[in-house]
Amino acid sequence: MENEVTHKEALALISASELTRLRSLSDWPGTLRLAGHLMILAATGFAVLHTRGIFCLATSIAHGVVLVFLFTPLHESIHGTAFRSPWLNAAVSHLAGYLLLLPPRYFRYFHFAHHRFTQDPEFDPELETPKPRTWPQYLWHLSGIPFWKGAVLVLINHARGRKIGAYVPAPAIAKLIREARLYLVAYALTFVVGLSLQLSWILYLWILPALLGQPFLRAYLLAEHAACPLVTDMLANTRTTFCNASVRFLAWNMPHHTAHHALPTVPFHQLPHLTRLLDGRLKATARGYGEAHRQIRKAWQA
Repeated sequence: MENEVTHKEALALISASELTRLRSLSDWPGTLRLAGHLMILAATGFAVLHTRGIFCLATSIAHGVVLVFLFTPLHESIHGTAFRSPWLNAAVSHLAGYLLLLPPRYFRYFHFAHHRFTQDPEFDPELETPKPRTWPQYLWHLSGIPFWKGAVLVLINHARGRKIGAYVPAPAIAKLIREARLYLVAYALTFVVGLSLQLSWILYLWILPALLGQPFLRAYLLAEHAACPLVTDMLANTRTTFCNASVRFLAWNMPHHTAHHALPTVPFHQLPHLTRLLDGRLKATARGYGEAHRQIRKAWQA
């Protein structure tokens, strides 16, 4: 059957010239997407500062969602596909990584191991923490608290040269330790300067919104692989979620996640086309995130 081919077989059916075109990099799509993302962030930040009462909570949540979804340009830039210029990828990855407590060098090694061993219980670092299988585990995961706790512990442990994942090559360990220490110094300086200059906007435009927005990012990320089979075929172990344009915009087209895993060197702006080329062969899909999470909860009974 056509949809029983593996991702490698499906990619082999695409011409070499088409694959070359799909992999072509450019600064412009990423620059325009980043500008749009930051303009929305500025607009929601303005709304936070100029609303009161229950409306302030609503605008803080909206601002938090846009803020934490800077994870997606971070993800794209550590792949080196957000922009053609390496310095742009580096700059964006450090800016987003600083705001989200996710240093890019560490995240790159973690994430690339996830790509090499997707859904492999022994080697995929994303599976080191089990996916939720009960309502209490599910709600705890979506709260974002485990993420923040883990991010802080990783920074502290790496700064001390402890608990560094086996997926980090030995020659890179010293750089990883230095990165963690620099990030901790940057956060300490931010805290000291914020207190001394009474920069309350750090709390209202960064810390509180990030806490409020994190559950939405957790829900989005959980849909990528949860309840997918533990196999090597990317057409089966990764879910594509067909969703509205606003989510695709903030997520830099990563709901086309099967296409991204099948060919990680394809930049975000080419993923919709790659998904169309793979159409009919995708084995894990959902029509929206509501359906994706219904699939995840249904799998608890299996």
